[in-house]
Amino acid sequence: MELRAIRTDADLDWALAEIEQYFDAPPEPGTTEADRFDILTDLIEAYENREYPIEELDPIETLKVFMDIKQRRQSDLAELVGGKSRASEIMNRKRPLTLAMIQKIHTSWKIPAAALIKPYHLETKEGNA
Repeated sequence: MELRAIRTDADLDWALAEIEQYFDAPPEPGTTEADRFDILTDLIEAYENREYPIEELDPIETLKVFMDIKQRRQSDLAELVGGKSRASEIMNRKRPLTLAMIQKIHTSWKIPAAALIKPYHLETKEGNA
């Protein structure tokens, strides 16, 4: 069972090539091959998190991505937050999400509340945060 540290993109390419075989034929749990797969995926994840971190989305970006994926419209959001103008203000960062809004969105759309409750910038009348 050859394993090695992942320190470079070339090492990453090697590890990805090694686990590719398991995508079509997953190893049996409890086998040496399953252990190798688990170790390689952990190494890959650690390297990618260190070298290619992904920024967390703020609540408004989270809503935008969710709405795009689930093909929801701003009018769908308006039903949850109390009207079209309120939904527009939220999406344009003119009005913050309230706890009641977050609870409704979480309950109806199953978006984790933690993703919606994080602080984020609002646009002021002068156009700056």
